[in-house]
Parts: sequence; C-alpha cells; structure tokens
Amino acid sequence: DLERLGAAIKPERDLLFTYLGLQTLYDRYFIHSKEVRIELPQVFFMRVAMGLAIEEDDPTGRAIEFYDLLSSFDYMSSTPTLFNAGTLRSQLSSCFLTTVPDDLDGIYGAIRDNAMLSKWAGGLGNDWTPVRALGSHIKGTNGKSQGVVPFLKVVNDTAVAVNQGGKRKGAVCAYLETWHLDIEEFLELRKNTGDDRRRTHDMNTANWIPDLFMKRVLEGGQWTLFSPSSCPDLHEKFGTEFEKAYLRYETMAANGELSPSRQVSATDLWRKMLSMLFETGHPWVTFKDPCNLRSPQQHTGVVHSSNLCTEITLNTSDTEIAVCNLGSINLVAHMIQDAEGKWSLNHDKLRKTVQTAMRMLDNVVDINYYAVGKARNSNLKHRPVGLGLMGFQDCLHMMRVPYASDAAVEFADRSMEAICYHAYWASTELAEERGSYASFKGSLWDRGILPKDSLELLREQRGRLAGEQADMPLVDVDLSETLDWDALRARIARHGMRNSNCVAIAPTATISNIIGVSACIEPTFQNLFVKSNLSGEFTVVNEYLVRDLKERGLWDEVMIADLKYFDGSLANIDRIPDDMRELYATAFEMDTRWIVEAAARRQKWIDQAQSLNIYMAGASGKKLHDTYMLAWLRGLKTTYYLRTMGATSAEKSTGKIGQLNSVNAEGGAGSFGSASVSASAASVVEEPKFCAIDDPDCEACQ
Repeated sequence: DLERLGAAIKPERDLLFTYLGLQTLYDRYFIHSKEVRIELPQVFFMRVAMGLAIEEDDPTGRAIEFYDLLSSFDYMSSTPTLFNAGTLRSQLSSCFLTTVPDDLDGIYGAIRDNAMLSKWAGGLGNDWTPVRALGSHIKGTNGKSQGVVPFLKVVNDTAVAVNQGGKRKGAVCAYLETWHLDIEEFLELRKNTGDDRRRTHDMNTANWIPDLFMKRVLEGGQWTLFSPSSCPDLHEKFGTEFEKAYLRYETMAANGELSPSRQVSATDLWRKMLSMLFETGHPWVTFKDPCNLRSPQQHTGVVHSSNLCTEITLNTSDTEIAVCNLGSINLVAHMIQDAEGKWSLNHDKLRKTVQTAMRMLDNVVDINYYAVGKARNSNLKHRPVGLGLMGFQDCLHMMRVPYASDAAVEFADRSMEAICYHAYWASTELAEERGSYASFKGSLWDRGILPKDSLELLREQRGRLAGEQADMPLVDVDLSETLDWDALRARIARHGMRNSNCVAIAPTATISNIIGVSACIEPTFQNLFVKSNLSGEFTVVNEYLVRDLKERGLWDEVMIADLKYFDGSLANIDRIPDDMRELYATAFEMDTRWIVEAAARRQKWIDQAQSLNIYMAGASGKKLHDTYMLAWLRGLKTTYYLRTMGATSAEKSTGKIGQLNSVNAEGGAGSFGSASVSASAASVVEEPKFCAIDDPDCEACQ
C-alpha cells in the first residue's frame, strides 16, 4: 500500500516545526545508516504510524489516521515509541516498575532486569522496601545484614554502565517506605559528603510515605522504624489495614518482642526529609495511600512505588513488572476562538483526538517488545496506558489568564475533566470492540467507582486526627464536575474497560520541544533563555510575550536589553504594565500554592498520577512544610523535583560585561533543590533539568 500511504503524506506540515523541534528530530529520532539520515520528518511520522497500525484490521487506513494525528501535532507518542515503532525491535514503552525481593537471587535478578530494560531505553522505578534493614538477622549464615544501601550503590553503577540503546545513560529511581529502618541513611544517598561507598550520585530516590506518618507529623507524635524481615506484611498493606498492623508491631516493639526497631520523632524525621530534599533534590515526596486507595486495580495487588518521573502508579510484585506506554495531547491544538476573540477548549476535536490516541496506545501493548517475561505478562493482563497533555501554560497565555489565579485552577480542572472523560470513554469503546482487559472483574471500574469517586474512599480511610485537631479535614478537594459521568458509568457497566489505567501526566520534556509548546503542566520557567541540549544551544523566547509587547509598542532595543539583563523576568522592568507582569510571571515569581491547587484539581480525575515539579523562591522550612502538607491534604499522589531559588538570586550585580550573578545549580540536575546565589560573577542560569541526572532531555518518560 505504499502508493496510498505516500499519497497521504503532507510535506507542507514540515512548516509547523520550530528550528529546535526539527533539529531535535534530526539529531536523535530519524533512522540513520552510519550517521546518514534516511528519513524526512513526514516519512518519520508515517513510519511510526505504520508501526502502530501493523496489527489493525485495516492497517493502511489506520496508519493514515495515526499519521494525521502525529504530523498535525495534535498528539505525540512518547520518545521510545517514536524511536522504535516500525523498526525491527519495537520497544515502545516508557516506564518499568519492579519490586525487589529480600534474597540475593531476587536482588541480583532485579538488577539484571534493570540492565535488560535499560538497554532498550526504558526509565525504571524500583521498590526496595522488602529488603531487610541494616543489622537484621540472616538465617542462612547466622550473620547480620548490611541493609539496602550497598545494593543501591550497585544499582547506581549498573545504570551508568548500561546505556539506553546507545543513546543515553540508564535512568532509575529507588523507592523506600518511611517506616523502613534504613530510611535515614536512604535520605542521605545523594549527599556530596560522607562515605562515597554509601552514596548514589547517578540515580534518583523517592520516599514512599504512608498516611499514618503524615498524621503523626501533624499530631507531633513518635514514629517507629522496623526491618521488613520482622514485619513483611506492612509492605503489602495500605489504609486502615496498614494502620492496624503498624500499631500492633509498635506495641510488640515497645514490649521488646520485635527486633531490630527504633523510635524517632515523626516531626524530626519529616524535617530531615524536607532538608535533604532542599539540599540534594532527593528523595522525592510520594504518598503510598492515595496511590493505593484510588487505584482501580487494588483488587489485584498493591502499588509499591511510582516510576522514574512519579506519574505511573501501577501494581508490582515478585511476579509482575509494571509497564506503561505514554503519549500526550497537545492542548494548544485543541483551543478554539469565538467571534469575540475568546479562547476555550474545543471538546469535539478533543474527543476525536483522544479516541485515536487511546487506540494507538492500546496497540502498543500488543506490538511491544518485552525484554523481560514478567513485564510482558503483566502488561498483556492489565493493559495500562498513560495519556497525558502538554502546552497547558501556552493555553493560559492564549486565554490571557495568569497561572497564579483561580481562573487557571478552574481551567486545569475543566481541561483535565474533559481529557479523562474522553479517555475513559474511548477505553470502553475499545472494550466493546476488542474485549475488556483480563483483570477487569472486581476493579473499581467494575464496581462503578470512577477516579473522582475514589476520593471518598481516601477520605474514609484517612479518618481523623487525635485531640484538638479532630475536626481538621484530611482530604480537602473541590468536587465540582460538568460532564455526564453517570452515562460513562453505565457504559462501563455494559462494556467494561480495555485498559486498567488510562491517564498519566508525564514530563514531555523532549516531545514538547519537537512540536514547540510548553512542557506538560509546567509554568513558564523563564521568558527568555538559552536551551542547551544534545542538539546544541538554542535561544528560546516566549512568543506570546513578544507579540504582546509589539502590540503595545514596547518591543524595542531597550526592552530586548532589559529582558536579557533580567533573564526574561518582567518584575523589575518599569515600563511593563501590571497586567502583563502578572500574566507572564515565571515559576519562581508566583506563590507555590497555585501549582499545588491546580494539580489537586487535575488529580481528582486521573487514574494514575502526574509529574509535578514544585517551584519555590526563597525556600524556608515553613514554606516546605506548608507546601508538602498542602499537597497531602489536597489528595495528591506524588510530587517530583523541588526546584528552589534563593530569594536574592533575582537581584543582579554587575560583573564582567554581559555576565551576571545568577542561580548556580551545583552538582547536577537533582541539585536544583540546593541552588544558591553564585559567588562568582561568571555563572549562567541553567534551565532546570528533567528526569535524567545529567541530561535535560531525558527521554525515559517522554
């Protein structure tokens, strides 16, 4: 069918690219033979589309449908899919999650799995909670365990040794629950001081925090640390079941019946967690109970961790490696202008786009190459996918709505409601055509409980605090809705679901570059900056701002010089009107609370989670506490990088010509948490990095 496929190619769509987008594709995505590129942009999109349509009843018709979606930039598949669709080794998945068992065979088996999955360009999330703590008894040798940390050093070095498809270093994140006896040493893994044999400078870490710990922090109570070898069932429990078991073990430990264990102040441990997050950028703060109590798949297992970018929340076990396939809607392409010039979401177009996108994602499950059997079995059984979005900030600019506003929070709510509604609807349509996923029976979908309804399960299980704070709501989320969710419930009851999970918001760091829109749900980092990536250096300027300045007669040489001097910030340029200053405020110029509030509105609709970076200028212990406690109270499942900037870093002092004091991110990507004002006048502002430790364009997720 090459003639029909060739006739469907639209070469004029090459003109949709920005220079950065095209250069990115050329450098890393086009198939080459000895560095000679043998694809053009539209041929590249058609190759991906053909790869995704290969098992359809009408492969040519579907390939053209998929090509139209990709080449128009309405939707973009994730990087592994773009790399490998239609090639001999179609490893199309973005994320893999594993649980590491508590024996040497299992531990080194998990490290081998990491290497094999990493080889084919997947980002990894490892749950290390089952591995016994330092000082625990080893029955076989009658010795004492060295704990989790020495193994994590091996994982770190494996990630460096096995690069991803010859394209970049492996990327992995280790998760540990907050009751694990090794948690305090785990918090220090990314420090630049101390015994280097007990440090992991090249991998990410994340804290898997149960609700009971957060309640103890609010109550000012004590917290007991255990070795999982003494209480293995804690790992498999969540909600009230976890609390009952935990309290029982606490009593045993207090009576000397459980060893090893140690008691610490919950507040002190929380303070140390936030201090390390600020100082090293790790471990990230993720919440175990919302991930499990709101998981549609809680009848088949437990969510023990998220992934490398904290948006995937799928069950893992000794027998199952969770896999997720990603792609993102370009929200900008789904905005429509009325006669008065006002922008809003085009629901009809969005519905059609989501319908085709979900079909493409579902196809990935069957076409995919699985490097590990446990990943294949799990993916074919549950068929999870992760539809996300990008261009959120661009849409706000089009609507002339500041990110830090109630209107932006409302748009986050309504746009996410629409995407989720259409995604779940598309999955029931696929179920009608192709059958439900194998483990559908007994799921929350099967029980008529949709993601928003599961907030009630979370509220019930969290219960109340003790004493004076008993009236404090522990799940405080706006529950408004605008679409016909009852009709969706009825349809799911009739036809089932094709996919156990449908929606997850990944970072889109690279695919948003390809199509030239803002990354996922991120606020503007800077209105003017130089972006350095594997393709070179590119000056990036906020085109909406430039257009507005031109319309108001403010775009001239002086304005350009001022923007360069203040790194794109409008805060100190007197000529800028207040409304523009508010509209184009950057991530560090707004109250962090707005980022959390918008995320909370999205999270009520999403069956997985979202990669949520927290931006904070002039961070303090109180600010950190308030922000992460608010995230927990608003029912968020996970957070991602903490990006902080010293309060004084906006103040410029002149040094050498054209070189100014600015944020100095020492020690790599994760250390944006410890960014401080440079003592040198020769440092340059770095754009915050995403995903991989040393690569702002990590494609592990997207």
